[in-house]
Amino acid sequence: MSRSRRGRPPHDDVLTPTEWRVVHAVQHGLSNREIAARRGVSRDAVKYHVSNALSKLGPLAQISRTVRDIKESEAFYGTALGLPHLYSFGSFAFFDCGGTRLYLTAQERPAPESILYLRVADIRSAYEELRSRGVQFSQAPHMIHRHPDGTEEWLAHFNDPEGRPLAIMSAVKP
Repeated sequence: MSRSRRGRPPHDDVLTPTEWRVVHAVQHGLSNREIAARRGVSRDAVKYHVSNALSKLGPLAQISRTVRDIKESEAFYGTALGLPHLYSFGSFAFFDCGGTRLYLTAQERPAPESILYLRVADIRSAYEELRSRGVQFSQAPHMIHRHPDGTEEWLAHFNDPEGRPLAIMSAVKP
């Protein structure tokens, strides 16, 4: 008599199909409550899948989305979806999306791709290490924002082999 294996079936991918479905729902701006309702599971199950995905995918710091109207989007993501608003300035707004920052920027014609921002402890050393591995950056690390407490946000953009945008970013405390 053979014993059936318990647990999830083996997958070639890092994430399970369920984890990918939850990740895609988060990428599209759905709250944990909305994902749970659509998937027919509890919010705790959604939190579990989000946590697993984040731990498997690594240090995802930020996702960028372009929007037509920043005020309308602030109301939607903050009030309608219930994401905690972190701060806004000019045509930018930032929200906490389950520990990953959601960065909204207003553009007349929203871009088709989200940008994945990978958190690094030391942006200069990460930049040099990635360059030594053949990654081609569109610009060197540069400061993009200084918070009232003096913390500086630094980033550098690059593309994956298919031309999709990514960036490394780091927060430098005074």
